[in-house]
Amino acid sequence: MAVVIFIIVLWYGGLFFQSFFLHRYAAHQVFTMSKTMERITFVLTWIFQGSSYLSAYGYGVMHRMHHAYTDTEKDPHSPSHDANLFAMMWRTKTVYQDINKERIAVDQRFTKNVPQWKAFDTFASSRFSRLLWLTLYILFFAYFTTAVWQWALLPIAFLMAPIHGVIINWFGHIYGYVNFKMKNTSKNLFRFDFLMMGEGYHNNHHKYASRANFGVKWYEVDVTYVIIKILNAFGLIKLRTIRVSNK
Repeated sequence: MAVVIFIIVLWYGGLFFQSFFLHRYAAHQVFTMSKTMERITFVLTWIFQGSSYLSAYGYGVMHRMHHAYTDTEKDPHSPSHDANLFAMMWRTKTVYQDINKERIAVDQRFTKNVPQWKAFDTFASSRFSRLLWLTLYILFFAYFTTAVWQWALLPIAFLMAPIHGVIINWFGHIYGYVNFKMKNTSKNLFRFDFLMMGEGYHNNHHKYASRANFGVKWYEVDVTYVIIKILNAFGLIKLRTIRVSNK
């Protein structure tokens, strides 16, 4: 049971910081926060993503490119131009690393105001950091595993962030329903997004990329947005006011 709880905590903890910090803050800047709060969130993202840590800069720039080039050959991850989900994962990794290590020239519109903490990212993305987390995960499993089948959950711990990305960027462009007809294949995966904390409302998000709340129908509860509203109420962040129509 401890192993299952551990995976659930990693799943939703890592997912929250990917959605809250990397996606809605770094890429879309739907809210602001102090520099101190930003640094704290960098560290919390590293703790919960662990061995699959993604930098705010690399993720933010790549995600802006995804919105600009959705379902075209320039899209960093698109089922329309990748043979399978593993090919898409590999291309995503390559583009992300090229951006994060500044090996390619990137248009300024994709980099403007994206948070970057180079010293911390260098450490958090290092081989030492990733091996440290892998070792800690293995030791945890070795101590708490009570059934052989639980070892099958270990790769999920290793690759948590890429798995989250595949669910949205692959399956979220193939399966689901649409609220808005658009010139791309984005879809909403669930009527109530219990699995991805609001990230599964992908069609809604492509329609209103700067909207903090990814849900538009009464039943589309965006759990990450609920937490954002609470953090905003306590003054830890400040939501930007953007008016959009839900029609």
